[in-house]
Amino acid sequence: MLITGICGRLGKLLARELHRTDRVVGVDRRPFDDRPKDIVHHQVDMRRKKMKDIFRGRNIRAVVHLGVLHDPRRSESERHSWNIVAFQKLLGYMSQYEVPKLVVLSGANVYGPQPNNPQFLTEDAPLLGAQHYGGMRDLVELDMLAQSFFWKHPGTETVVLRPCHIVGRVHNAASNYLRLERPVMVMGFDPMTQVVHERDVVRAIRLALRPGLRGIFNIRGPGEMPLSHLVRQAGGRPRLVPSPIAKVALDQLWKLRLSSFPAQELDHLRYVCMVDDSRARTELEYEPAHSIDRVLKDVRRLRYQLD
Repeated sequence: MLITGICGRLGKLLARELHRTDRVVGVDRRPFDDRPKDIVHHQVDMRRKKMKDIFRGRNIRAVVHLGVLHDPRRSESERHSWNIVAFQKLLGYMSQYEVPKLVVLSGANVYGPQPNNPQFLTEDAPLLGAQHYGGMRDLVELDMLAQSFFWKHPGTETVVLRPCHIVGRVHNAASNYLRLERPVMVMGFDPMTQVVHERDVVRAIRLALRPGLRGIFNIRGPGEMPLSHLVRQAGGRPRLVPSPIAKVALDQLWKLRLSSFPAQELDHLRYVCMVDDSRARTELEYEPAHSIDRVLKDVRRLRYQLD
């Protein structure tokens, strides 16, 4: 079992579950100082030739790709090189060494928040996430590369997971936004929103690793609620601002490094982008285990103390 991006929050959670029953090999540029002793960790750049050595001589039966760089403060060229060039090399090694299973963690954001979105989006909906936010371009392209690999290499069981906003102890736009004491909301907008606990996402990945499963699956949490309710349940107090001012306010907070929520993601505060997960419930036998209170518990607890 090879996990890319193993040193991220999700990678560590997944590795600590899988190593009890599988031989786990991890790849990440970051160190993994607190790893269990039986996990092999390669601190390498996925774009380098050393990646090929990891595949050569090992009977890797599955790859879980979590190594996506989301940091909007990085340059577009750096994100593209890491996300797309590295993923293309990974797919090449999988094809060369005939790895039978690939699980790719994408995200529901590839659909994009749109004013004319249906209430729930299925896996067949168009991927419009990069239309108004160029920072999503890499994730959409990566998702499409995984779909192309699915069709070109039927000998590999390829699974693409598209979870809604992941929250918990992870560091991403959704969790960072909900950790703000006074998060900006756009006056006149209160979109219905879905969140899913990080441990439910790990469980979905484990289910996707079972033999015989392939395809694209939306992953959602325990339900949906208005954004304002989510903010208040997370312990925040919404700061309502008119739409023209919202972008200016978020831009200023971003420049001053008082917020990790980029202004380019403003549409998530205005329009709905919710997914239908019936396919995951039927084929993956996935069901979220964490209630909305539990989902937001870590957000509240870590408001002032990020791990």
